[in-house]
Amino acid sequence: MKISDGNWLIKEGLSLLHPLYVFEVEQHNREMVIYAAPRDASTRGAQVDSPLFTLRFFSPLEGVIGVRIEHFSGRVARGPDYPLMPRDTHTVQFDDNPQFAALYSGNLSVRVTKGNEWSLDFLRNGERITGSVAKSNGYIQSANDGKTYLYERLDLSVGETVYGLGERFTAFVKNGQIIETWNRDGGTSTEQAYKNIPFYLTNRGYGVLVNHPECVSFEVGSEKVSKVQFSVEGEHLEYLVFDGPTPKQVLDRYTCLTGRPALPPAWSFGLWLTTSFTTNYDEETVNRFIDGMAERQLPLHVFHFDCFWMKAFQWCDFEWDPETFPDPVGMLKRLKARGLKICVWINSYIGQKSPLFREAMERGYLLKRPNGDVWQWDKWQPGQGIVDFTNPEACDWYAGHLRRLIEMGVDCFKTDFGERIPTDVQWHDGSCPQKMHNHYAFIYNQLVWDVLKEMLGEDQAVLFARSASVGAQQFPVHWGGDCYATYESMAESLRGGLSLGLSGFGFWSHDIGGFENTAPAHIYKRWCAFGLLSSHSRLHGSKSYRVPWAYDDEACDVVRFFTGWKCQLMPYLYAASVQATHQGTPVMRAMMLEFPEDPGCDYLDRQYMLGDALMVAPVFSEHGDVQFYLPPGRWTHLYNNREIDGGWHRERHDFLSLPLYVRANSLIALGNNDQRPDYDYTDGSCFHLFALEDGASAQAMVPSATGDIQFTLTVRREGNQLYVSHEGHARNWSLCLRNIQQPINVVGGSLKDHKQGCIILPEAATLTISL
Repeated sequence: MKISDGNWLIKEGLSLLHPLYVFEVEQHNREMVIYAAPRDASTRGAQVDSPLFTLRFFSPLEGVIGVRIEHFSGRVARGPDYPLMPRDTHTVQFDDNPQFAALYSGNLSVRVTKGNEWSLDFLRNGERITGSVAKSNGYIQSANDGKTYLYERLDLSVGETVYGLGERFTAFVKNGQIIETWNRDGGTSTEQAYKNIPFYLTNRGYGVLVNHPECVSFEVGSEKVSKVQFSVEGEHLEYLVFDGPTPKQVLDRYTCLTGRPALPPAWSFGLWLTTSFTTNYDEETVNRFIDGMAERQLPLHVFHFDCFWMKAFQWCDFEWDPETFPDPVGMLKRLKARGLKICVWINSYIGQKSPLFREAMERGYLLKRPNGDVWQWDKWQPGQGIVDFTNPEACDWYAGHLRRLIEMGVDCFKTDFGERIPTDVQWHDGSCPQKMHNHYAFIYNQLVWDVLKEMLGEDQAVLFARSASVGAQQFPVHWGGDCYATYESMAESLRGGLSLGLSGFGFWSHDIGGFENTAPAHIYKRWCAFGLLSSHSRLHGSKSYRVPWAYDDEACDVVRFFTGWKCQLMPYLYAASVQATHQGTPVMRAMMLEFPEDPGCDYLDRQYMLGDALMVAPVFSEHGDVQFYLPPGRWTHLYNNREIDGGWHRERHDFLSLPLYVRANSLIALGNNDQRPDYDYTDGSCFHLFALEDGASAQAMVPSATGDIQFTLTVRREGNQLYVSHEGHARNWSLCLRNIQQPINVVGGSLKDHKQGCIILPEAATLTISL
């Protein structure tokens, strides 16, 4: 919300109180409590008729400090709250002296000054990284609506840029934006977002989570251009500051507290094909798609049935439409016999026409209005109700229908919707409607995730989810929602995915070719290249089929080419996925996340790093013209071995190429299978060593299907010698030297291709290669 009227005035109808004078400091176990008054309260007369703020400082993890500012503390606490996972095994220290009171956690500390110059400062190793000064935080009373709010303004330094705040399709750098964290079904072309996360990080190496599931209003370098202002309705405000000092370390701490992304099964990284939304389809149509892919040698791994697998006006009743799918069990068996995994569309709404509606209503499983009526409206489905997942019996009932589908042969669910959750309702467990609006996405997807884990095993669980809240990164995969079939929408989708990755989400996808309308063939082909170089890849649309031959013959070549490359890249991609589950680093990374020391990366939003070694610059033009930036160093194109130096570049690419450059000193494992994403990565992989410099080393780790590292290869260069060592076991592996320009002499191995420097290595623990 806006508070100020310019620099000196306050908006009409608002009155403000601020903590300005420290009255008393207390320590309670691991918490520091400061009582602060809005005026000097050192005399007894000033201690009457004065508000008193309570500021609580605590550390849920090392290098993370929380602040809770309270005005009235007598309000009944109503959930839900974010499912944070604090630890108390680290050291927390305090300091209380005449100048300031401070709390220390790791390299991060918070300090509140005493006397007449109030300030609340966050310091890393004693150096201030952000904080607020006098009257930059406080309590708001609004005569306009009778509500009260608390707010904080944290400083931004010169050149500091802000990222994250969920999957946002507006400008990638959030400076200058006004953001309300309120989940909405608004598509990808507006300021609204399906996945609002009140967490941001900056290029100064720290992050901030506003610990409120309800709507948080952010003014990011807008109302006060050198500050991030955030406010919430009520009588308290709580936020946490996460130290880095690198953005990756910020995400590590953030996902440690809010939950790590789970590791999706390897098969989910393959190509997904759907029926599309409003198209006509039955088993014959589905088989025609699958046969067409096979006839054109197009690898296909997952088939998805969108909404109309159920009867119209009865969503979501979990029953196959008997007119179009008279034998669903037999059909699923036939599809799975062809090596396909099966996904079906669901949501958490039930249309009034469905027989399940009355059953759920009579049992009290649907969300109710305060007067006890079922909450209903006619959007999406006529007379639809919403399943109340705060009711344990409703959860069991809903889960039972999912189990039945899994027993039929369904492997995963597309958990659509979950954003339009009303607030004029009462929840079964008494939850606050304002808080539950966003948090509903979490409990909805958690329920489905838990059923998949129960029925199929933890290593096989995967969703395709649209809505999310804090912590929902634990239930991948998330996709970007309804985009248009244009280059502009393709670019805004990428911005959303990069922002989501900087909000703790490790895996992300989008509708290849655009959801709304039908793309011209050139947009579809460019989007296929981008989509198959994303963590997850799905061909999906609204009113038309997305099979490549519906566009032109070359589209089949494009899908075949990039699907093959993605399958070969799986040892590398799955290793990056394991990193996401351990450290919270997304598979698709904004350039600033991988190169935080390079200011040239701060604003880059039309390219990204896929893992730590591959730079991808999607092509957003029909003729293939693309401009991109590479940080300093030598870069090698993955496909053609072309080497260029860092800096800005302009290139033109045909539909079977795009800027896909590997940074120097990288070792990338390419698998021996270009048809499937799920195979034994330790059998026949070729390790490509790119431009290894003197004195440098490179390492590649090859995981199993469960994420355990099976094989590690390390190459070190000293002058004209390469020293190769490995741990674990792999079969028939080889090493290919890329852009190492000296003649090669192999000691103990066999030279496969002298020109390319491809070497078959023995099973010996170490090997020396002379250049």
